[in-house]
Amino acid sequence: MSALLDGDLPKASKMAGVLLTEYFVTDRARWLWQFRLDQMAADPGHARWMVRQAVVGDRGLVVGHAGFHGPPDEVGMVEIGYSVAPDHRRQGYARAALIELLRRAAAETAVTTVRATISPDNVASLATISGFGFVEVGEQWDEEDGLELVFEVPACRVPPA
Repeated sequence: MSALLDGDLPKASKMAGVLLTEYFVTDRARWLWQFRLDQMAADPGHARWMVRQAVVGDRGLVVGHAGFHGPPDEVGMVEIGYSVAPDHRRQGYARAALIELLRRAAAETAVTTVRATISPDNVASLATISGFGFVEVGEQWDEEDGLELVFEVPACRVPPA
């Protein structure tokens, strides 16, 4: 993440073992890398919960990134996040990332609930979570993203392949 924050795609790609694209060094992505690095500096134990590149197939095609916003909170809730590069959208990659995040959450005994927060205007993400049992439980204001709808699903609900 530090190499990405510095805009050094060759170094970041070498460290990650896959070819990362310009999508990983946009202003929005750099904001995320800085935010996550700050979280990990505050508590290095959070690193295993943080964002990872989303890689498809044996060719190592990187289509985006996905992960959790942090470890489970005191009641066992984790919040998921995923993003697919524009060139790879509408091909099922967000759904595949969501499935993997839900599986990982279900495998963690400390996790009881999975949360997704989505802008009411983000039709694609709202469609992505549809069919996975998420229930709208409220809304919140995010300083970075504005109004978000809050959805939750029990972590024990492992999605189909």
